[in-house]
Amino acid sequence: MRIAIVNDLPLAVEAMRRVLAMAPQHQLAWVAVDGAQAVELCRRDRPDLVLMDLIMPRMDGIEATRRIMAQSPCAILIVTADVETNASRVFAAMGEGALDAVDTPLLGSQETRWGARPLLAKIDVIANLVNEGNPKQRPVDDARPQARQLVAIGASAGGPTALATVLKSLPNNFAASIVIIQHVDARFAPGLANWLSQHSALPVRLASEGDRALPGQVLVAGTDNHLVFKSNRQLGYTPNPIDQVYRPSVDVFFDSVARLWGGTVTGVLLTGMGSDGARGLKALRDLGHHTIAQDQATSAVYGMPKAAATLDAATDILPLSRIASRLTELLGSPRLRRGTAP
Repeated sequence: MRIAIVNDLPLAVEAMRRVLAMAPQHQLAWVAVDGAQAVELCRRDRPDLVLMDLIMPRMDGIEATRRIMAQSPCAILIVTADVETNASRVFAAMGEGALDAVDTPLLGSQETRWGARPLLAKIDVIANLVNEGNPKQRPVDDARPQARQLVAIGASAGGPTALATVLKSLPNNFAASIVIIQHVDARFAPGLANWLSQHSALPVRLASEGDRALPGQVLVAGTDNHLVFKSNRQLGYTPNPIDQVYRPSVDVFFDSVARLWGGTVTGVLLTGMGSDGARGLKALRDLGHHTIAQDQATSAVYGMPKAAATLDAATDILPLSRIASRLTELLGSPRLRRGTAP
């Protein structure tokens, strides 16, 4: 891949140059010293991937990410000092379309090798997304219709902001269970759940092994393993399929819902790069469940919803601002909906 670096610190730029030199399949496209320069360079010479710092003069990484995704969309990885300390900024950048975040590698022979591993691992994952990995799980068996209602949501790049928009518009007496699969490093998952809870009238927390999906509760996948239903009521984590490029995977979760959830389902696929979740959403629709995909105009990255639209996997294709109201129409009150979805 052709990779660009955006950072105002010469030592950080040199560290990333050295990391990229360890992987000859990747080439340095250009270096920008602030967000404004990065926006202009992306417009003139769009790379495959941008390694974006957060805190820079003139224009920070959040605004630069927003403008790049609007004008010259490409994959963006946040590379900044101490991502955990800067978690709120990381989520803001992801809300604008950044895919993931990792600490800036350190200079020095031993330090550079140590720091190179997580950065190169993130780059490899994004390279697979850009080149379109092919999920391999297949849904089997029918769900048994009962009165229980589930909203299964998948999201990737741009997802945190989209999720916050949906959750803050749902009423505090929303009748269905909600489970969210967001492509995010496990280190950031607790911060994501806490951040989403600030935007939601419903309680939000990470899903734990053995949890049950309960009405009016939001559970968020919290590890790099796949969150799945292990029975018709209980959730849990599994490393399989180990070759799945998306971790946690929306398709793997949707497949488990199709096999095991004993009630009605509304599947929702939000903004994100790649196609994860599209096939699983189609499986849910084929079983008679209602499905929703975010539209192109409001998606930070129109990849996953576009794949769903191409497969005719979505009953509704809606702007982000309409998704919560549609969910409330379908599932908002225990009196409104019983049995299987149309």
